[in-house]
Amino acid sequence: MLTRIGLFIFEQFLRVGCLHMVIANSPAHSLKGDLAGPDVTIHLQNYRLFWRILVKPDLAIGEAYMDGSLTIANDDLEQFMALLMANNSHWQKHWLARMGLFAGTYLAFWNFFNLPGRAKRNVAHHYDLKDSLFDQFLDPRRQYSCGYFHSASDTLADAQITKLARLGAKLCLKPNQTVLDIGCGWGGLANALWEMQPDISVTGITLSENQCAYATQKAEQDQRQQHLTFHLCDYRHQRGSFDRIVSVGMLEHVGMRHFDSYFASIARLLAPNGVALIHSIGVHHNAQRCNRWLNKYIFPGGYLPSLEQMTRAAGRQGLKILDMEIMRGHYAETLKQWRQAFRQNIATVRQDYDERFIRMWEFYLIGCEYFFRCQDGMVFQLQLAHDHNAAPLTRRYISQTEDQYRKKLCPKISSGKPSRLIS
Repeated sequence: MLTRIGLFIFEQFLRVGCLHMVIANSPAHSLKGDLAGPDVTIHLQNYRLFWRILVKPDLAIGEAYMDGSLTIANDDLEQFMALLMANNSHWQKHWLARMGLFAGTYLAFWNFFNLPGRAKRNVAHHYDLKDSLFDQFLDPRRQYSCGYFHSASDTLADAQITKLARLGAKLCLKPNQTVLDIGCGWGGLANALWEMQPDISVTGITLSENQCAYATQKAEQDQRQQHLTFHLCDYRHQRGSFDRIVSVGMLEHVGMRHFDSYFASIARLLAPNGVALIHSIGVHHNAQRCNRWLNKYIFPGGYLPSLEQMTRAAGRQGLKILDMEIMRGHYAETLKQWRQAFRQNIATVRQDYDERFIRMWEFYLIGCEYFFRCQDGMVFQLQLAHDHNAAPLTRRYISQTEDQYRKKLCPKISSGKPSRLIS
């Protein structure tokens, strides 16, 4: 009787596609939506897992897949994720989902306060994993953010070079300028900016000890330490004045309680005639914290802002928006290529990580891909300044300068293999 009630509720979650559910050794239960869609069969280890998924599917499904207590026929994780994402909006409107999401948000209230100590721990949780892991799926410049695809045939390296060149173009780089890179990662952007305009000096700050050590060592190996410096520093503690400020993939880690302090820091550090460029994941419609599974296992403290939140927060600090671009499908394609590279190099990953971690990472990559492919995920770039004349009046310079910078960056991929230039 209870199982039938549970299945009835499950079927209310399902509007698109068909889900065949085998629980323990029972016959398959087939749940069908009103609309055609993916047809997937899953096996749940026991009824306890069935009820746990019913109450909080956004956490329990990922955990069960990691642990192997939820398996998918033909190991077709992509079809299963397509089914989940096709029905996610419908599930969120159900009364049971609304109760669970409200309780989860209320209980996670303190997680939104990313004070410096917590922020450093959150960063270490993800970015201080072994370098060998990231080498298996990122491009040679280790760009762990959305690429920019001019066509479906672009390689990952092409798309990341274009993204870097586009960032450099929007920064309006000039000789002898000082640049601050907030959340500098492994230093790939800082190196690329210097290659585009060798007369600048770039200061990169991060909270990841591994990334800082890697970036510093690479700058020394390439004899660029006079132009590129990297520090362990929270953006709130950075001092000085910079002609240009860039921040890529950092804002989504700031937390909803700290948007004002983030933009206040940019306003404080940016020279009167300077230009700042913010590249971040965002969401259409209402802002939201990361999915509970993603927040627990991948990006603790993560929060995806809406464009409205960002424009208001920047405006409150006296910053003017000179340019804005919304990148829609680019991150889905980036994640797809990361996922394919990860699978191709899975034997190497297994030398350092167990099967539970590998399943977790695959679930993360494909889940995020489908979030950008068919949900509310997008990427925005905001060009900010104190002076509204700090950048050219038309956008023509962006594509022209981007093309010039791509040609500078193309033959300098660290693997030594030139990337195909995009026509």
